[in-house]
Amino acid sequence: MRAIILAGGKGTRLRPYTTLIPKPLVPLGGKYSILEIIIMQLARSGFTHITLAVNHLSHLIMAYFGDGSRFGVKLDYSIEENELSTIGPLTLVDDLPENFLVMNGDILCDLDYRAFLETHVQAGSRISVSAYRRQVKIDFGVLRYDAANHLTEFQEKPAFDFDVSMGIYCIDRSVIDVLPRGVPYGFDNLMMDGLKNGHSIDIRPFSGYWLDIGRPDDYEYADMNFTELSAKLGI
Repeated sequence: MRAIILAGGKGTRLRPYTTLIPKPLVPLGGKYSILEIIIMQLARSGFTHITLAVNHLSHLIMAYFGDGSRFGVKLDYSIEENELSTIGPLTLVDDLPENFLVMNGDILCDLDYRAFLETHVQAGSRISVSAYRRQVKIDFGVLRYDAANHLTEFQEKPAFDFDVSMGIYCIDRSVIDVLPRGVPYGFDNLMMDGLKNGHSIDIRPFSGYWLDIGRPDDYEYADMNFTELSAKLGI
């Protein structure tokens, strides 16, 4: 099984932690980097070939992980000369298998990656998106009113539930084959173009543990609670 990990971002949301090191190498609990945890999880799930799509400070990532032998996997790299967003980097990988897993390199999650890919293949899906229910709280009183500007409803600091993309996908190679090589193209473009062109995109809800280490608050929480999280992540 093959996985592509997107590890080329600058991690601007996570500054100052990413001033000198790339976000995937930011340590948790003084023991592992975020990317190290992901690779260990994928290896344990039976993935034997992992490609890291890298750009910013790529030499540090390549020096740290090498060929992947210490994780028991084949590890190679796809180097972006320019920023290509989230899906564009896949066009640079020449040996993509028919179906593969793609994920961001800053996710802590206990998703069964093998089962996710197997379900995608068995269903004959072109694109599978793992989704998580998140609640967004509004810190203000929300006003609703009619065309005459008369109040019709008031909610004090309401909360709304949304299903959000987890940054974990399974993709059929045919989806990537039609994209221009080396051109910036994001997950948002993939979703919007898919809707516009009537392509089938399968959403697979997930209710386990998921944390996107994209903001300082989330990183600090994961770092401080790493012992507890380790049990959830199986490391």
